Amino acid sequence: MKLQLIRNATLKIKYAGKEFVIDPFLAPKHTVQSFTGVSPNPTVELPCAPGEVVDGIEMVIISHLHPDHFDPIAQEMLPNDIQILSQPGDDAILRQIVFLSITPVETSIEWEGIKISRTNGRHGKGVWAEQMGNVSGFILEARDEPRVYLTGDTIYNEDVKQVLRKYNPDVIVANSGGAEFPGSGPIIMDAEQTIALSLDKPDATIVAVHLESLDHCTVTREGLRNLARKSDIPDERLLIPNDGETLSF
Repeated sequence: MKLQLIRNATLKIKYAGKEFVIDPFLAPKHTVQSFTGVSPNPTVELPCAPGEVVDGIEMVIISHLHPDHFDPIAQEMLPNDIQILSQPGDDAILRQIVFLSITPVETSIEWEGIKISRTNGRHGKGVWAEQMGNVSGFILEARDEPRVYLTGDTIYNEDVKQVLRKYNPDVIVANSGGAEFPGSGPIIMDAEQTIALSLDKPDATIVAVHLESLDHCTVTREGLRNLARKSDIPDERLLIPNDGETLSF
């Protein structure tokens, strides 16, 4: 498997010989309104041209329809007949955008030799989670490939712990930016929760993404690395890629 972090939660993955994109967010720097009044979003440019992100892909997984996970630029650039996997309920909205090949994943599906299972998450706590709506993660499984858990936008909670117990993933891609609004607390994993995930699953490699690209994300790469080292987590167990960086497993 090869996994390239594009920016935020946008990933380009080559897995079992297939190439696909997770949560394409392709807007230029500072062209999306601020989430907290600090800065227009995204706060950094893409590390490559948008066309390079979608070039050659055969499928798209969209964890949920928040604008930092699927934006109008991506909607315009993707072919309308490309295979899209979504969570149930989002497929109707995607059809309105005039995409033609959408499969909502209730539990799991087989696609081109890859088993893709949907997992539950919680986008914050209390009323904030209700306001943020449903979110999903996904498990990837294929012969001669690591079992991969894409957590999606979730805090570290019992939903995630159940996934760890059920699937025993080899690689966990965690949205670790600690995004929050005034009074909300983290609505995705922050540094402390990412460390807790790492300690609870010491035999997995954690890949921390969704960092340093939105004005409501509080976690920096340096801060997360420093906390991991204080917690005796080796650098090779918690990978924190830069935008554009490719990891091989």
